[in-house]
Amino acid sequence: MKFSRIAALATLAFATAAVAQQGYPNKPIRVVVPFAAGSTTDIIARAIADKMGQSMGTTLVVDNRGGASGTIGQQAVATAAPDGYTIMIHSSSHTVSPSTFSKLPFDTVNDFAGITPISSTPNVLVISPSKNLKTLPALVASAKANPGKMNFASAGQGSATHLNAEKFKMAAQIDAQNIPFKGSAEAVTEVLSGRVDYYFSPIAPVIGQIRDGQLLALAVGSPRRASALPDVPTTAEAGVPGSEFNFWIGMMAPAKTPRDIVNRLHDEVVKALATPEVKERFLKLGADAWTLKPEQFDAYIRDEIKSNAALVKAAGLKVE
Repeated sequence: MKFSRIAALATLAFATAAVAQQGYPNKPIRVVVPFAAGSTTDIIARAIADKMGQSMGTTLVVDNRGGASGTIGQQAVATAAPDGYTIMIHSSSHTVSPSTFSKLPFDTVNDFAGITPISSTPNVLVISPSKNLKTLPALVASAKANPGKMNFASAGQGSATHLNAEKFKMAAQIDAQNIPFKGSAEAVTEVLSGRVDYYFSPIAPVIGQIRDGQLLALAVGSPRRASALPDVPTTAEAGVPGSEFNFWIGMMAPAKTPRDIVNRLHDEVVKALATPEVKERFLKLGADAWTLKPEQFDAYIRDEIKSNAALVKAAGLKVE
């Protein structure tokens, strides 16, 4: 009798959850972005959220939770109810934090469910024309001829712009010093002035200066060429194999979010990416749409955590 009662309760609970999921969504969905408003991650999140909201018949409310290299926002999602009404749009910094923080208030793998990457957003190596280094081989040759004298900008210690530069530096076997800034705006200003030699910048903040000739784009740090800069080679194509760094932005949910909700969100992202409005927005940002199935994204995250740990160690980055 007791077993029958437990079985009945379990059946009722399952049926209740199923009914709730069938009606999903029936209220606004909170989209946590672990960076400030106006960042590339935030702009992409808002573009996707608007289209998803239209398709799903609800509002996706972007909640900027910046600070501590994204970990404040990550914790807010890791501890949220796994009901599909709190999701996160984060960058590949998600897979860096386990290596740059000695202790985190969440488990980067086990506390999150991957939904899909949204975009691959290449960094472009820019340099002032005043440096008279017009190709990547010329920059590498100059660095090797003047060991320790060349420097590069980054948007903060451990940021994607920093790791991209460190991976390039190791692959090219050059000695260059990191000059960290608070963000891309300051880093770009210093490269334009010539006070800093080069910068692996997100495309959006520098595409205007590249087109105006104020900055030279020597290569993109991604595995593939950027659609916004189709004539600019990758660092590997320009002669530095093994230097590729994939900066992505993707969507995640709390770990125990029901799989049918995870799959629904995945499908809605894919649908949003196919709209002309999002395609145009991404082109202006220098972002390329990129998706994976949820289980593939989970596997990708696990693999990238390992590879970033090796990169952080090899670069000798300080752990906080």
